[in-house]
Amino acid sequence: MKTLLGCCKLYISETRNGATLEAIEQAAAKLYPKTAVVNKFEDTAYNRVGYTLVSDFASAASIRKIVFDMVRIALEQIDLRLHTGTHPRLGVIDHICFHPLETPSSLDDNIHQPSAIAKSVATDIGNKLQVPVFLYGGAARQQGKALDSIRRELGYFRPNSTRNHQWVGGFGNSMPLNPDQGPSEVLPAKGVVLIGATSWVDNYNVPLWSTDMTIAKRIARKVSERGGGLPSVQAMALTHGDDSIEVACNLLKPEIVSAHQVQLQIESLATKEGLIAGKGYFTDLPKETIVENYMNSATTSF
Repeated sequence: MKTLLGCCKLYISETRNGATLEAIEQAAAKLYPKTAVVNKFEDTAYNRVGYTLVSDFASAASIRKIVFDMVRIALEQIDLRLHTGTHPRLGVIDHICFHPLETPSSLDDNIHQPSAIAKSVATDIGNKLQVPVFLYGGAARQQGKALDSIRRELGYFRPNSTRNHQWVGGFGNSMPLNPDQGPSEVLPAKGVVLIGATSWVDNYNVPLWSTDMTIAKRIARKVSERGGGLPSVQAMALTHGDDSIEVACNLLKPEIVSAHQVQLQIESLATKEGLIAGKGYFTDLPKETIVENYMNSATTSF
């Protein structure tokens, strides 16, 4: 059977409970090296952790089981009502995305492809764990349904606390959209899950040495495609610590618009506003390094 190397990015709304993260990571290690965690990115200000798992998508059983087990443990041990952080979130498991690594254009709807794996994981989570699941990208019933549009309708981009622009407490009791899988009612302690399949996305954050959110939002708007800025770039301003704000960017087509271009654009916009922009950083390893680490049987210790 042909190998189809792919990865899953799993984002969980927690960094401050070490015992819970350890239990989640122990679940991830059970089927190593068939599926391996090749990167972990924690941000305590955001109270958010991201795991990058790599597996052979031509044999999907391993990645499906590990993702499900990690999600199950997180939902059992994390209460969203107690959560606070400066990164938006819609649930304990905020976001899961599947990406092909070796064949970037392959998102066809068959059992060996990221879209099909995303759908099957969504079915497992929605039905067995009773959490509402929304699908986007190649996994969506309505092809082309975008992650940001679902998030916008669910209120993802609106902080619910004026103190330091934070997201505090659980998800509301009602949903303006019907989920693709799982119950139509949401538990505030668990929230909802967004699951999708897309080509590779780079996440690149640039710090601004300022606490002026009004200016930072203006810069984020101007750098994003939605605000007339760089094509295929999404950006939002998020408080990050006591003395800085980050322009957090999704580069949907990094082969067209690079992180270097984003960096230069933000630096230019910041200068015009009388601010200083710091050097940005990626929240994940480069795709080539991810593949290399997996092929070299990279360790799952962090």
